[in-house]
Amino acid sequence: MSKYNKVFAYVALTIIGIIMVFPFLWMISTSLKTGVDIYSPSIIPKSVTLNNYARVIEDSNFLVWFKNSFVVAGITTVSVLCFDTLVGYTFAKLPFRGKNFLFIIVLSTLMIPTEMLIIPWYMMSNTLGWINTYWSLLFPGLTSAFGIFMMRQFFMGVPDDILEAGRIDGLSEFGIFLRTAMPMVKPAMSALGIFTFLGNWNAFLWPVIAVDKPDIYTLPVGLALFSGESYNQWDLVMAAASLATIPVLIVFFFFQKQIIEGIHMTGLKA
Repeated sequence: MSKYNKVFAYVALTIIGIIMVFPFLWMISTSLKTGVDIYSPSIIPKSVTLNNYARVIEDSNFLVWFKNSFVVAGITTVSVLCFDTLVGYTFAKLPFRGKNFLFIIVLSTLMIPTEMLIIPWYMMSNTLGWINTYWSLLFPGLTSAFGIFMMRQFFMGVPDDILEAGRIDGLSEFGIFLRTAMPMVKPAMSALGIFTFLGNWNAFLWPVIAVDKPDIYTLPVGLALFSGESYNQWDLVMAAASLATIPVLIVFFFFQKQIIEGIHMTGLKA
């Protein structure tokens, strides 16, 4: 790449980065402003206040919504990592009749839009009495067809000779999976866990349909309710939105290497 192309690339990426980061900075800025300053065009607050954050926590069920989202995202992430890695390993390394056909069935579910699954999910939840319970929020995300496909692709890259050596040493198939295969796909598991957590943390469509009790609302649903109740109080709305991004920022800050490595390796494997 020539010198001029590098300069152009850096300038273009800088402009794109500013455009992407600016709304986030404006949200933080507005959340720190007093009521009279929120319509000021300046991104730097004239006077900084944390009162908006205190009002959000005190005047709403924010902490309850936060806990609900954390529970749902945490449980679904653990479930996806457990089941999708097991199923992915099975499809990749264990011979059985109809394996390719079953894998095609799993892949075909990726072509079904989530909106088309809402009615079957709701009918199932209603039949089982799960409406307005944590079960209704949890069960759609306990496994993931994308996760199965992703883990299967990575396990395909694990050499069979290594697994066969484990069998010769007397390990059970589950022992081979746990001690030999799984440590070799840790980057993929890290990326899958991060994507699953963030996806369930930000989920809105199904939770807003599945529950109508404020004490079971997840954070996106609660924020939508809070935004409607705090009409034109943008300082409070932005403070609530800023608090909601804290787990996302923490995940990215501590796991950015795994996110980048997982995306890179997924592109190579898929």
